[in-house]
Amino acid sequence: MTDSFALNKANWDERAVLHAASPDYDATRFAADPAHLSSVVRFDRPRLGDLTGLRGVHLQCHIGTDTVSLSRLGAAMTGLDFSGTALAEARRLAEAAGASIDFHEANVYDAVEVLGAGRFDLVYTGIGALCWLPSAARWAAVVAGLLRPGGRLFIREGHPMLWSLDDRTDLAVPRYSYFEHAEPLVFDSPETYIAVERPLENTVTHEWNHSLGEIITALLDHGLSLTGFTEHDSVPWNALPGQMVLDEATGEWRLKDTPSRLAATYTLQAVKTG
Repeated sequence: MTDSFALNKANWDERAVLHAASPDYDATRFAADPAHLSSVVRFDRPRLGDLTGLRGVHLQCHIGTDTVSLSRLGAAMTGLDFSGTALAEARRLAEAAGASIDFHEANVYDAVEVLGAGRFDLVYTGIGALCWLPSAARWAAVVAGLLRPGGRLFIREGHPMLWSLDDRTDLAVPRYSYFEHAEPLVFDSPETYIAVERPLENTVTHEWNHSLGEIITALLDHGLSLTGFTEHDSVPWNALPGQMVLDEATGEWRLKDTPSRLAATYTLQAVKTG
């Protein structure tokens, strides 16, 4: 598994610099507008509720746009990512935005060892994170380890139905496994999911899908109780080029033809029981 993480880290180190400069992440707006929130956090703002005074950790925080946004909603945030390059960009963003955030470089599976057990009121995971992890059960153990009793997990993620599709083929024919698989899916692409100034050089990535049942069961097995679950027909990037249209009001993409055919993302909340 070390090779998979090394390959993915090289890819994300390169993406981080390109993403920080991309207009799609709009990083400069965080300094210009003290009230600005990332589109991902804005989408779930009604579900997040009052975060004032909560101690939160954002796992796989990338360049920190969602982390800063959660801080602006009142949480005392920690960010963790395996890419030191991404964290350098996240620290620059936080400083420019006037946000005090504690960033740590580590594999998400090592988060409890690095950050300490039972320290957090909120564990947040943003979209496009779980597909880089081979085991949903190991991830759920980390979430449970980080949360205090009564603490909450909040995750918005790409739907495994979406991840099973090949963006180059007909939607009616899923190509990839819906269920968790031992061997990674290997992709080789010079593109990232947003507009960037040049193609990637570290093009190979390893990814995994996890079914909704596997994710929810893993959380239940590690002492969390499901408190909220919503599926959405939209996603915050053009996941299926040529088949989706942008909703300018929300910044979300959905199928241009009968969007209700596809569960594209979901928002899940769970609480660690005493």
